[in-house]
Amino acid sequence: MISSKKMLHPITILLLVTIIAAIATWLLPAGTYNKLSVSEKNFVINSNGINTHVPLTQNTLDSLHIIIPLEKFTNGDITKPVSIPNTYQATKSNRTTFIQLLSSPIKGIYDAIDIVLLILVMGGFIYVFNETGAMLKGISYLSFKLKGREQFLIIILTALFSFGGSSYGMAEETLVFYPVLVPLFLAAGYDLLIPVAVIFAGSQLGTLSSFSNPFATIIGSNAAGLNWIDGIYERILMYIISTALLIWYILRYAKKIKANPANSLVLKYDGNLHYNYSATVNNEDINNTLTLRTKLLLLLFASAFIIMIAGVIFLKWWLLEITVLFFGASLLLFFINKTKEAEFIQQFIKGAESLLGVAFIVGIARGITIVLNDGNISDTLLFYTAKITGSFPPAFFILILLGLFIILTLFISSSSGMAVLTMPILGALALIVHVPGREIVNSYLYGMGIMGFITPTGLFLPSISMVNISTKTWFKFITPFLVILFILCAIALLIGIYIK
Repeated sequence: MISSKKMLHPITILLLVTIIAAIATWLLPAGTYNKLSVSEKNFVINSNGINTHVPLTQNTLDSLHIIIPLEKFTNGDITKPVSIPNTYQATKSNRTTFIQLLSSPIKGIYDAIDIVLLILVMGGFIYVFNETGAMLKGISYLSFKLKGREQFLIIILTALFSFGGSSYGMAEETLVFYPVLVPLFLAAGYDLLIPVAVIFAGSQLGTLSSFSNPFATIIGSNAAGLNWIDGIYERILMYIISTALLIWYILRYAKKIKANPANSLVLKYDGNLHYNYSATVNNEDINNTLTLRTKLLLLLFASAFIIMIAGVIFLKWWLLEITVLFFGASLLLFFINKTKEAEFIQQFIKGAESLLGVAFIVGIARGITIVLNDGNISDTLLFYTAKITGSFPPAFFILILLGLFIILTLFISSSSGMAVLTMPILGALALIVHVPGREIVNSYLYGMGIMGFITPTGLFLPSISMVNISTKTWFKFITPFLVILFILCAIALLIGIYIK
């Protein structure tokens, strides 16, 4: 197993890729595709800086061999100019200078300021909410109510952790729930794998089926030039099916060890481990009541994400409106929780600071795109990649892409870093190989979601360390489920490429 300490930071990786991109502008021939975009009531074709207006009709798309429904352009699902197939042509090279190389990350942050601000405000909102303790109290209340009916607790908590991962990218904050849930599951006759499966596997599965996760789906779709709502129903369906499978898988194992403790993988590979977490649990957090304030806080948190999805679907919201929503929700948290003004500001800023690295990742990666675009080699890379993969059937192409993202996640565990590094090229490639753009985004989500269960640069090592089980035990437990998950994702992608 590779130690996560030996892995390069995502920002370091992106800076190295920026240097490689700059060198490529000196080595690769320059070229460009004609681009199609929407302007008011017309399509605009840009060819070497010359704009031509053509009718905003499906016939125009058909004549250009662009196999995309007209409504994808008119309803805002596609937000960037798309490359027109079979129009690649050589153009003047523009090799990156040292000054341009240094300025590219800064330009990238400028260019991505809308999503950078969303990330920072989201970080503030999540941190302020976590500081209220409402989530921990809600889970503790649920645990108290379902004591003695732990099967129902497994079902509900796994679904909740999966929802947290799918909706807002719940990850590191799951670590606080181990002291509460470990003694509960042990007292019920389960082993130490059960809390890890419920908490870590649940939230990690949410990454795979992200339907509104700003750090995966929104950033990935944005980088690919797509509206993140495109494909949301498929992702919600994936959330339901995959979560149901995980719940079945955990319950199946739980039933086996409840019937015969000798079936425990922990007992088989790690011996008879005993832990007493009760001393670390705050008794005030575990009770049989929820205050009105806690209920309001939980309601506000859930409502923010429901309103975000409804706003985008029905009111055509985009990044500005979403950012304003979470900023306003943060202020409501301040008033409901009656936090002191200085303390609230400190919490919000600290939350934004916690995601500053993610914001830089997005900006720096956007800088790579700027280097490639300014050097006139983005379309060159697209052209030669299309030549290699263009003969692949769409079904084969999308499965190869799924495997590629699984492999890449070993080295880049940051969903935002992966998205902004790969989506600009792959999103444009989707059109040329006749694969819906949303399936490119889904292959990225599924690949990262599957490998996230076992990548050393992710959260599985800290999670199993919380209960001190070995990597061998975790691999023995999770591997059969990952095989099932891979088959499910492959089937979903194959079905998705034929839905226009």
